[in-house]
Amino acid sequence: MGLSGGVDSAVSAALLLEQGYEVIGAFMKNWSATTVCYGEEQVCGWRAERRDAMRVAAHLGIPFVTFDFEEAYRRQVIDTMFVEFQKGRTPNPDILCNKIVKFDLFLKEADKLGCDFIATGHYARVDHDCDRTVTHGRGNPARTRILVGLDDNKDQSYFLWAIPPFSLDRVLFPVGEMKKPQVRKKAKALGLPVHDKKDSVGICFVGEVDFMSFLRERIPEDPGEIMTTEGKIVGTHPGVAFFTIGQRKGLNAPGGPYYVVAKDQTKKQLIVSSQFHPTLYHKTLAADQLNWFHKPDMLPHACVARVRYRQTPEACVIEKIEGDNVFVTFKKDQRAVTPGQSIVFYDGEEMIGGGVIEA
Repeated sequence: MGLSGGVDSAVSAALLLEQGYEVIGAFMKNWSATTVCYGEEQVCGWRAERRDAMRVAAHLGIPFVTFDFEEAYRRQVIDTMFVEFQKGRTPNPDILCNKIVKFDLFLKEADKLGCDFIATGHYARVDHDCDRTVTHGRGNPARTRILVGLDDNKDQSYFLWAIPPFSLDRVLFPVGEMKKPQVRKKAKALGLPVHDKKDSVGICFVGEVDFMSFLRERIPEDPGEIMTTEGKIVGTHPGVAFFTIGQRKGLNAPGGPYYVVAKDQTKKQLIVSSQFHPTLYHKTLAADQLNWFHKPDMLPHACVARVRYRQTPEACVIEKIEGDNVFVTFKKDQRAVTPGQSIVFYDGEEMIGGGVIEA
């Protein structure tokens, strides 16, 4: 059981014990560097998080281990994130972390301990006994599915699209069937020492940071012009890498409000307009780096998709899949479709796969 030091994983461990599992609590140390948080240096809080995880394990009477994944996390998650930002894209480090650390490296360490399953505190569900004849009218064998969490406000299936499909048969999400207030109530009833602890925010394992300052630690400033869609220069910026499509905050452009509707990496220009400008809205997109848990059998395939976390799923059609590329048309215009972010597909409650938005 991945114990993060938070309430969700603590309750997950308790639920597994109630269900009769033999549980080992495991803390993942992925980041220990000092970062800048709103102008002040901030030492990574991993020691405090680990201490809370240890307190939970002691309270539940389960063994506790620590895995150090910092080198891999820095190289494969954080370094990749910086490279993507330098290209003018907006990556999602939490998705990379799930793919590389929580559902690959963590699973390998669990294998060394002889564990049958790994579990995390994600708000999602795994259906290990789905019969495809029920949902697809075919006589194929049973398969494992990822389903959305029952709490619409906390559902984290969006962040799981890239995890290795082979890991799914060995994954448990104990709080996926609960809503957050129920989790808090359960934690308090059990006397868990983190029952009233605030939810973590910010970058996975790094924590809450001043994101612009965090990027500037590795990405040099490369100033340019802020230009309206009509060609009027309205300000300057420190570098297109520090801004994302749809962003308003941080623009040095009096006379707005302005929103970033496009980025020209070659000319070092941020293109801005009102939040209603048609440049900010798209009905079609292409994505690559695909990962499928249930690849559509026939195309075109009607389903729903999200292009950002917590977005209401929007009706779309997967028009074609060519190798590692997918081409999608939405029923309605989508605001701020951002290269580097993820599109995640759903058939009803089932998350069937996703990819990284190209254009």
